[in-house]
Amino acid sequence: MSKTQQQLRAEILDLVREYHRVAFPAKPFDGAAPVPVAGRVFDDDDMVHLVDSSLDFWLTTGRYAAQFEREFASFWGLRHAILVNSGSSANLIALTCLTSPKLGDRQLRPGDEVITVAAGFPTTVNPIIQNRLVPVFLDVKIPTYNVDVDQLEAALSPKSKAIMIAHTLGNPYDLGRVHAFAEKHGLWLIEDCCDAAGSTYRGQAVGTFGDLATCSFYPAHHITMGEGGCVLTDRPILKTLAESFRDWGRDCWCDPGKDNTCGKRFCWKLGQLPQGYDHKYTYSHIGYNLKVTDMQAAVGVAQLKKLPAFIEARRRNFRYLYEGLRDLEEHFILPEATHGSDPSWFGFPIAVRPGSKLTRNDVVQALERQRIQTRLLFAGNLLRQPAYADIERRVVGDLKNTDFIMNNVFWIGVYPGLDEARLDYVIDVFHRMM
Repeated sequence: MSKTQQQLRAEILDLVREYHRVAFPAKPFDGAAPVPVAGRVFDDDDMVHLVDSSLDFWLTTGRYAAQFEREFASFWGLRHAILVNSGSSANLIALTCLTSPKLGDRQLRPGDEVITVAAGFPTTVNPIIQNRLVPVFLDVKIPTYNVDVDQLEAALSPKSKAIMIAHTLGNPYDLGRVHAFAEKHGLWLIEDCCDAAGSTYRGQAVGTFGDLATCSFYPAHHITMGEGGCVLTDRPILKTLAESFRDWGRDCWCDPGKDNTCGKRFCWKLGQLPQGYDHKYTYSHIGYNLKVTDMQAAVGVAQLKKLPAFIEARRRNFRYLYEGLRDLEEHFILPEATHGSDPSWFGFPIAVRPGSKLTRNDVVQALERQRIQTRLLFAGNLLRQPAYADIERRVVGDLKNTDFIMNNVFWIGVYPGLDEARLDYVIDVFHRMM
């Protein structure tokens, strides 16, 4: 008797679980393996979801994407999650949707200013430049590595329209001060949460204070789809605009493979188009195609189940490293959580103190020789990078701490794939180099 489609699918997925067990066995730390800064943490359920999606052969956004958007929005306590193909694309869509003419007087226009920081990852700032807006750079404080909120008033001008800042390495910035400032002056607030899924400020999830928030699902991040990102918002108009810019700039909001969601597909009269022009091919914005595939979303659905445990593991590993390294504070500035926050740490930032017998390069090279991976705090001072030498910008102060980060700061991993044996090894290597 021939097997049914359902029976064959079940057999395939059972074999996937068996394959995972053989191909990816747990390996205890032997002192010789690398200690990564980050990495994918997955199990047989992730692989089953991936293969299950592939068997549908629905290669664009589909049922798993819809499920993930519902469940991820619920995790944050927000109404809308809009999947895109990367965290960088999420930042681009979040900022770009604020340039829509549909926002009336609050539309961002070329020449308007967006307050940000120079110490961070480029794609928090790039959308500002790409939309012909003007970034206004503030310094940060050490050892939180977050925006110096005392500079906010100096950053304000008649052209100020928005704030777009990341929660550095998962450590929330002072959302109380930033949010109040944005509200007082009628500024849009975009929270870049790509490194901060699960972080809270005064008991409230980051990403829920601003008008828009963004996440990344790159393998280094809190959950992964391989590539992938998300825009989050509570505001239906911003959800519609984000989807439009993500989906070619179209005015239609039908899901892929769906028609006539609005019930009047051939009844619209927009622009100079003829009456009844197909709404599926009517464009209200100059957009992109930044959708995620359903196979990626399927992995995200499985990963999302693990996110609470991943968050706790990151916090636990951070505490373990902090306790193990605190006796070296003569040489290093250890990280500090923003007052009132509970970070879901992306990494463990360390500053080499001025006057130490070692430089930052001495320390990172010594660690790398012992197979302990390190990373710098992203771009250091973005304005020292060659790509940004000639951009239009405004700078508040001298960015002294940002330059300090560029010269003295690095970070090591706290991701859930690290166990106590690996963390003990890291702590021991730090002590031996002293």
